[in-house]
Amino acid sequence: MRARYNRILRFASRYLVQTWWYELVLPRFGLARLAARSRPRRMRRIARRFHGLALDLGGLMIKVGQFMSTRLDVLPPEITKELEGLQDEVPAVPFAQIQAAAEVELGMALDRAFAFVDPVPLAAASLGQAHRATLNDQDAADTGLRDVVIKIQRPGIDQIVDVDLRALRRVARWLSRIRLVYSRVDMPVLMEEFARTSLEEIDYLHEAASAETFAEFFADDERVAAPEVVWERTARRVLTTEDVTAIKINDVEGLRAAGIDPAEVAAEFAAVMFDQLFINGYFHADPHPGNIFVTPDSTERGWHFTFIDFGMMGQVPATLRAGLRGLLISAASRDGRGMVNGIREVGVLLPTADTVELERAMTKLFARFGGMGFAELADVDPREFQAFATEFGDVVRSLPFQLPENFLLIIRAMSLTSGMCSSLDPKFNIWDAVEPYSAKLISAEAGNVVQDVAKKAMSIASTLARLPQRLDDLTTQFEEGRIAVQTPRLDKRVASLERTGRRLISAVLFAALLIGGILLRPEDAVLSTVLIAASALPLLHALFAGVVGRR
Repeated sequence: MRARYNRILRFASRYLVQTWWYELVLPRFGLARLAARSRPRRMRRIARRFHGLALDLGGLMIKVGQFMSTRLDVLPPEITKELEGLQDEVPAVPFAQIQAAAEVELGMALDRAFAFVDPVPLAAASLGQAHRATLNDQDAADTGLRDVVIKIQRPGIDQIVDVDLRALRRVARWLSRIRLVYSRVDMPVLMEEFARTSLEEIDYLHEAASAETFAEFFADDERVAAPEVVWERTARRVLTTEDVTAIKINDVEGLRAAGIDPAEVAAEFAAVMFDQLFINGYFHADPHPGNIFVTPDSTERGWHFTFIDFGMMGQVPATLRAGLRGLLISAASRDGRGMVNGIREVGVLLPTADTVELERAMTKLFARFGGMGFAELADVDPREFQAFATEFGDVVRSLPFQLPENFLLIIRAMSLTSGMCSSLDPKFNIWDAVEPYSAKLISAEAGNVVQDVAKKAMSIASTLARLPQRLDDLTTQFEEGRIAVQTPRLDKRVASLERTGRRLISAVLFAALLIGGILLRPEDAVLSTVLIAASALPLLHALFAGVVGRR
């Protein structure tokens, strides 16, 4: 376990240093283009080596890789493409080891607990693997089920998860010292969210309870089903549920063969996930193709979704849910200012942010690309995309964004949902799903409109009542010379220019001392050594004063 811990840290430290060198040091010497040209190759190499590390170590390393492979929104394709294979490449544990682990947990021989267990795994995941089985006659009579699926935890996974979390916490602390990271996200908090989710995922009793909670939320919804839990054959490391295997949601040919339109499945799946996030506040955070089936039935629609694997579930607090609903409504109405306000309300944008440029960029973005589906976007000139990306990226980087707590699973769920819908229907237009859903949200919240108007009226009345006194105070301050005008952007620019000037002087001083020391070398070795050593101080100032000054 010590070797595992050290191997993870060696990998992380090596590539953090490499990234620091290429992305921060080289640009300071005017070599930004060199760093940019080599970036795709470097990203592919890092991703390829992490892919090998994850497969070799297993455990949470595979979970980390799987998560990164879905982050097409923030990670370059060089990384996501190399890691996407981790979704399906997890090697299975030999059945003899799995059988021994299950028997210890259940306290009886497997052939006594079940009438039949298929030694060939139905699926293998990073923390456990699933096998088809048949209940014995007594259990079948008690539960009304016959065919089941047993999920059995990999032997020794508790210790592996503990080591991986300790290593990842240390890496998170390293990252939290980097300004670009800590100004955007509280890495220790995000790491603890990941740790909590991972520990819940290896507690199958918790997963069984989550499955029943999820089923309760959709008890009256014919669109969604969940498997029944066989509690008599469930323990902390063994979970037995009803076998609900059907058509995998991404099996387009299988859907068509069953007379089911994949485009309809895409639209309905988006609506179901929206309900979980914006209405229920309790959602399946791992909706990848292996965890969702499309099950034919006798309803008017002719099919429904069956979710499995409830180890990774997320909750959205009421306040955050309200902010997300506002964000969705603003996106549907192409309201740039509303989007910015929504981003601020959910806690992604700090209250101190000056959002004028972001509102302008959002409005421009909606005006050009709003309402376009993926097929239409594919026809847009890539140079136009690049121009928008550069402008939008500059605006975003200038603002104090951060990733609030509870967002890791929300982002994961939505990125998987978006990718799933696009794979089912290449012409899928997210606006076609957002607009009717936002109309539904507006209708549901219509009852609060009168109350909101009353609150705003009271607020305006209160402001008007205080206005004469405020004007009087302002006049007094003018007369006494106590009014100060602040221009934060100008101040920042001036401060930046001052820092640049000081660093330029340091660079010239460094060059003078270094060259002087070299020239004096043949005549006075002692003075030469002193000058060369002294040149290190202005060099350090030239390189790092900008970083320190911005903190």
